[in-house]
Amino acid sequence: MNKDNRRIKIIFIGTAEFGLPAFKAMLNDSDFEVVLVITQPDKPVGRKQVVVSSPIKIAALKKDITCLQPVQIIDIRQKISLLKPDLIMVVAYAQLIPEDILNIPKYGCLNLHASLLPKYRGSSIIQAAILNGDEQTGVTVMKMDKGFDTGPILAQMAIKIDTENTAGELYDKLSEVSADFLVDTIKKYLAGEISPAPQDASLASYVKELTKGDGLIDWLKPAGELERFVRAMSPWPMAWTWWQGKKVKIISAQSQTIEINSYKPGKTFKYNSGLAIQTGQDALIIKRLQLEGKNDLASEEFLRGQKDFIGSLLG
Repeated sequence: MNKDNRRIKIIFIGTAEFGLPAFKAMLNDSDFEVVLVITQPDKPVGRKQVVVSSPIKIAALKKDITCLQPVQIIDIRQKISLLKPDLIMVVAYAQLIPEDILNIPKYGCLNLHASLLPKYRGSSIIQAAILNGDEQTGVTVMKMDKGFDTGPILAQMAIKIDTENTAGELYDKLSEVSADFLVDTIKKYLAGEISPAPQDASLASYVKELTKGDGLIDWLKPAGELERFVRAMSPWPMAWTWWQGKKVKIISAQSQTIEINSYKPGKTFKYNSGLAIQTGQDALIIKRLQLEGKNDLASEEFLRGQKDFIGSLLG
């Protein structure tokens, strides 16, 4: 690995649960010494606004590793520098790392990114792969530069996107497979076995962060596109529509659409014992849905409780 055969001093920077398997793999590897963890500040979540620590902070404290939570990471530049880290590893931190910090470690800063760069840079990259009907996605380890996901690539690993994968399922799958892959890539990089390769910027696209409003369904779009939309919006913000002034979440839809084009887009109708909704092209069969303030139900059970839902025009 490294030429002097000592343990590599690493600062791990991350927040989301996505980075947990990678973080734990690094903690369990005798070649690495995680000397500091940096994560986002605790924040209130949910209706009751309970203050919650990040999954990375919780895991770090269990191992008695110092954890810092600056609002802006540049504020702790001196503390980072004093540790003299060999490497900084960033996974799902959600904050741009300034050059003044990128230049501190001997071997630079690496980032684990949940797409096959340069195709998707930015935030909602897992959702983007499903929305666009990609057959595969994957993870990229890159050496960070001052840009946003623009650094040169060390290694990539592709995985197949199953036709029924939600964004949540794909998130979990990528998170799990990334751990051993990341550790292996770091060791090869430190040993000089792989060199960073520049990204082709002409192939890059940026994906913005999702908001709750992004889950609103446009029934004018084709059924096949909307089926992917339902999967991409799960588990957050969920695909949803308006019915009688209330929100209805579409939890899951059948992957195979039906060639029915007899109604206005957004019109609900009975299909076999369940529910279908007309779209801009063909109809979407709904498997599960949830009325605002109620439990999510299979479409047959939902219709028994909401008999006037059939024949509605959703907005």
